[in-house]
Amino acid sequence: MKKLQEYFENIKGIGVLATADSGGKVDAAIYSRPHFLEEKTLAFIMRDRLTHHNLQSNPSATFLFIEEGAGYQGKRLFLKKTREESNPDLVNQIKRRKYTDDNEEPTFLVYFTVEKELPLVGV
Repeated sequence: MKKLQEYFENIKGIGVLATADSGGKVDAAIYSRPHFLEEKTLAFIMRDRLTHHNLQSNPSATFLFIEEGAGYQGKRLFLKKTREESNPDLVNQIKRRKYTDDNEEPTFLVYFTVEKELPLVGV
């Protein structure tokens, strides 16, 4: 997992987190790089929107990361939600960017295990 953590610390790009509700209706949203907080566990900071709602009934998600630059380099991470918490102090401590409206909506720290890692293209 350390190798994956180092990858996300050093590579710039665009991330998309895809989820589905219990009925299979799919959603995809732009997300920043994941936070690595514990061994074999990563987390995303989420507001209470569609992605977060979907994860309440279906814990599976996929994170697609497209590296900056020419070509199609990146990773696909197949994830399983393990838990979540609403801890504003922890969220403020780990988030990479600050916004003026940060305290207007509840935020959640949603934890996942990585079930499978594949390259962006192929396999």
